[in-house]
Amino acid sequence: MISKVKTTRSGGGTHAEADKAMKIVIPGGTGQVGSILARAFRAAGHEVVVLSRRRDTSAYVVAWDGKTIGPWVEAIDGADVVINLAGHNVNCRYHKKNRDRIMNSRVDSTRIVGEAIRRAARPPHTWLQASTATIYAHRYDAPNDEAAGIIGGTEHGAPDAWRFSIDVATAWERALDEAEAPHTRKVKLRSAMTMSADRGGIFDTLLALVRRGLGGRSGDGRQYVSWIHHEDFTRAVFWLIEHREIDGVVNVCSPHPLPNAEFMRGLRDAWGIKLGLPTAKWMLGIGALLMRTETELILKSRRVIPGRLVRSGFSFRHPTWPEAARHLCEEWRSRSVRSGPAMRAFS
Repeated sequence: MISKVKTTRSGGGTHAEADKAMKIVIPGGTGQVGSILARAFRAAGHEVVVLSRRRDTSAYVVAWDGKTIGPWVEAIDGADVVINLAGHNVNCRYHKKNRDRIMNSRVDSTRIVGEAIRRAARPPHTWLQASTATIYAHRYDAPNDEAAGIIGGTEHGAPDAWRFSIDVATAWERALDEAEAPHTRKVKLRSAMTMSADRGGIFDTLLALVRRGLGGRSGDGRQYVSWIHHEDFTRAVFWLIEHREIDGVVNVCSPHPLPNAEFMRGLRDAWGIKLGLPTAKWMLGIGALLMRTETELILKSRRVIPGRLVRSGFSFRHPTWPEAARHLCEEWRSRSVRSGPAMRAFS
């Protein structure tokens, strides 16, 4: 155990200051975002315990089912922070079976984490609960912040799949609100897409389109894209752990969302490709069907800004997309070189 973790405090410093190394429990922490956070916490000298449904022999992974009390609750008792990221992947077709999985995995895991915290003799001081920026309305006219943002679901002509996502997000947050945790601060992380060079993530997928000449606008390209660079995501999480005066809803995203056409142009420029074939709305529908996903992930306008983070003094290392895209492309190329010839053949 490290006795002292030295940190940076100015404008969103990389690490939260603590008198001792923290114990941080991450339910659902084996996915992309959880892996990013776990790496950052361990690098800062903190103890990390991941709760996972997957079989994993790693020393820091503890098994749970995400819905019932079990031996895993011992990890919660005495922890400093819990960051619940558990939930079935939304990159799928929204038929009944998947809808049930998406909804139940989020609500059940939030409820059972709350029950574990309620039972703990030494409950964590902070519970950061994953939510989503998708909770806000599909709109072009103005950005959604925490104070004046419009919750979606009632937009005229919104597809049923979009309303389902709002239902999931509101049920997810309601489960947090209903949890009895009087000694634990609760924060709802309404996060945008986290961009990292990790293989299989959203940035990797978008870059693959650009590299193949398919990285043009999607639909009419007017829909806004909210995003956050992985470094700023981890820094924001550290910031929220440190700043205990912040609770409730926090938008975790870049302060500069931009239309899809500009977003894809910025990624093409960062990679060094001038042209990218656009994809019409009807083509996206067919592609989503073949790829067993939903067009909402591409066509919904997510114009979200981080009002509370900015007002609290947090500063972004990568606030604008052109610079962030260049940095991510450099990271991607660097990882490709380390991965060997097989990966370089695709770069």
